Amino acid sequence: MNTPLTPALPFAAELPLAIAVLAGAVVPFQAGSNAALGRALGHPLWATVASLLVSLFVVLPVLSAMRAGAPDIGAAARGPWWLWIGGIAGVAYITAALVLTPRLGAANFIVCVVAGQVVASLIIDHFGLMGLVAKPANLTRVAGVMLIVAGMLVVQWGTRAAPADPVAASAVGS
Repeated sequence: MNTPLTPALPFAAELPLAIAVLAGAVVPFQAGSNAALGRALGHPLWATVASLLVSLFVVLPVLSAMRAGAPDIGAAARGPWWLWIGGIAGVAYITAALVLTPRLGAANFIVCVVAGQVVASLIIDHFGLMGLVAKPANLTRVAGVMLIVAGMLVVQWGTRAAPADPVAASAVGS
């Protein structure tokens, strides 16, 4: 049912949103599996290496199936320096996820990641960084980001309020 508060989106707009939500939904599984892999391998950085190698082994056959041409390394090398920070950011994220997810829990870690992503994205959009078209931060967009940050704080507060150890929780209740 479409009301003024829920306008209809054409399927062409809904599909990318659904794919983005699905992509976001797999991130906690990535964090959890990488954390377990880090424990199994004996060091978080080995899990980062393994995760990136698995990614490489998955993407190469896809590139082959798509008959993608060879990359133009020369054009990329002539581009701005920030073209290459994606790999650094990937290593930082994967390593942080596998180290912090066991300590914080999946929900706490991911809600912090999302808050950081949204704040940084607003800044990128506002200034048109990374080769993107500038989309100025207005009051509505800033309020939305503030709600996300507030949600992060609520999740963190709710986690701190709940006892982490069920044995300790039963001891407190008796």
